[in-house]
Amino acid sequence: MQSDLDAYTPLTFWAKYARITGRKSALLILKETMQRELIRNIAIIAHVDHGKTTLVDAMLKQTHTVKDGPEGADLIMDSMDLERERGITIKAKNASVVYNGVKINIIDTPGHADFGGEVERTLKMADGVLLLVDAKEGPMPQTKFVLKKALELGHKAIVVINKIDRADAQTEEVVNKTFDLFVDLKATDIQLDFPIIYASGINGVASIHQPHHPGAKALEDLQSPDLIPLFEAIIKHIPAPTVNAEDPFAMLVLAIAYDSYKGKMGTGKIQAGKVTKGQNVVQIKTDGTKVNGKVGNIMSFEGLSKTEVLEAVAGDIVSISGFDDISIGETIADALNPVQIEPVHIEEPTVRMTFSVNNSPFGGREGKFVTSRNLRERLMRELETNVALRVEETGSTDSFLVSGRGELHLGILIETMRREGFELQVSQPEVIYKEENGVKEEPYEILTFDVPSEYQGPVIEELGKRGGELRHMETSQSNEIHAEYLIPTRGLIGLKNSLLTKTRGTAILNNLFDSYRPVANINSDTTNSHGSLIAAETGVSNAYGLNNAQERGTLFIGPAVDVYEGMIVGKNNFDTDLEINVNRTKKLTNMRSSGNDDAIILTPPKEISLDFALEYIGNDELVEATPKSIRLRKKILNATERKRANR
Repeated sequence: MQSDLDAYTPLTFWAKYARITGRKSALLILKETMQRELIRNIAIIAHVDHGKTTLVDAMLKQTHTVKDGPEGADLIMDSMDLERERGITIKAKNASVVYNGVKINIIDTPGHADFGGEVERTLKMADGVLLLVDAKEGPMPQTKFVLKKALELGHKAIVVINKIDRADAQTEEVVNKTFDLFVDLKATDIQLDFPIIYASGINGVASIHQPHHPGAKALEDLQSPDLIPLFEAIIKHIPAPTVNAEDPFAMLVLAIAYDSYKGKMGTGKIQAGKVTKGQNVVQIKTDGTKVNGKVGNIMSFEGLSKTEVLEAVAGDIVSISGFDDISIGETIADALNPVQIEPVHIEEPTVRMTFSVNNSPFGGREGKFVTSRNLRERLMRELETNVALRVEETGSTDSFLVSGRGELHLGILIETMRREGFELQVSQPEVIYKEENGVKEEPYEILTFDVPSEYQGPVIEELGKRGGELRHMETSQSNEIHAEYLIPTRGLIGLKNSLLTKTRGTAILNNLFDSYRPVANINSDTTNSHGSLIAAETGVSNAYGLNNAQERGTLFIGPAVDVYEGMIVGKNNFDTDLEINVNRTKKLTNMRSSGNDDAIILTPPKEISLDFALEYIGNDELVEATPKSIRLRKKILNATERKRANR
């Protein structure tokens, strides 16, 4: 008997024993719970532009998951055009790498609080996080936002001090600030004992040893040619999913994907049990309603792509098809023992805008989707994946009230829609008020700014006018002012454009939602007060008309541009609106010809981006967004009707 046993490894022997007797040994059950040791699920979180996506690129390349980005480009995980253009992550994405036989599922999360809906739900897929911090800037507001969510979920973090090759890197000071941040967020003793990795994502190197010098010499101090110390830290410090494959299957849907052949797919981490293709399951909606169904395809993440598998076990991140009407927050569970998983909580919107059909004189010229039916269908489709968005019907069939987490959140939606061929017009962003115990409250945000000390006065004056309350201020070695303010969200509308003008483009602003507080005593009309230059009649702009207009303010258009009555063509030097004829031509007289004058020199017009337009407009103005143009206009186009309405 003993000689026969020698032919088996311990696990093989006990597996055969279980098949013969129908009983499972403790050793075999141990194998079922330990097999997840070959998986790590991590989310990478960081402030905007701290090098998160660049580091993920290096991880993908060094594990030979990819050779290079599309057409030799970098930022492989930034698949959207808007992400590449703006240098930010908008949509959370999944990828995986294999290091020493361990599969590391990577979730690249947005770094901006406006996309907090993406962050909050995708952190549920992870078992730990990599917290990326810039070696010069240290922890920033968005870092605080995402880290707070991760710590609340009980995740342990690995701190990665990135960009240590910067000449102005302050690694020791940044480590101390990061520790203070963990303390402020009430991290547990275990979470406070975080490992630290020093890295340069763009160079693809990492080390557990702190460099002694800044700049290029820091790379020599690391004495590391690759990211192996980072991979080793992930395997050592990020816990593997601890599961029992015998529990009833349950998975919370945290993302929605579409496939041309497989249809709508729900993505999430399997919380318990295992699932096989063709298995009978129950779809449990957020209100508790149950719908019977059958698993179609199971797709596992392999590198940047998905691979179909026949079975998946608790701890795996997969996409499952077979449900025509699946939504984020719903549970897919075992048909015999359905257990609903508590849906992820998404914080409520703080800003709203009116989206309406483009009814300007140029409406329908440039877009493919111009009707209210097109607009409604698109907004309802966005609700399926954009969990932090809210859409409400209004009294008009042509307009909808759209609420989001901030101007950037709604601005990205508008930009995406116009690139898809939609024409729409949107109103000025306005904050959403709440009433608590009979007290009217509004959202407040934490605003941080960095600015050269010579511009300190104008910035503080502007923030004071907008209801800002100073919380902290310090001066860096480079004579830069770093300050933190608590300010009403109302006070942020139009702030960026104002401060960039006052500081000659040197101010760096970051804001993060804090809480709802009693309404501040500030006048919103004065915080974004400006006067506009308004086209007096419809036609085509020319140099002669623009030459007269540029003496009155800053122009937004150049010559040979189609304009209509009521269109905003510039900003007045004074805080009052002014109608001006930019189509005016010089008439021929009997004394001289119309072309006899000296050459007209026009100042180049200010380029109108969607971000600028949303910050600029007042409460009686609109932004007209089409696939080819961004225009500003008055809500009431006719000058006489505007005067009558203002009486």
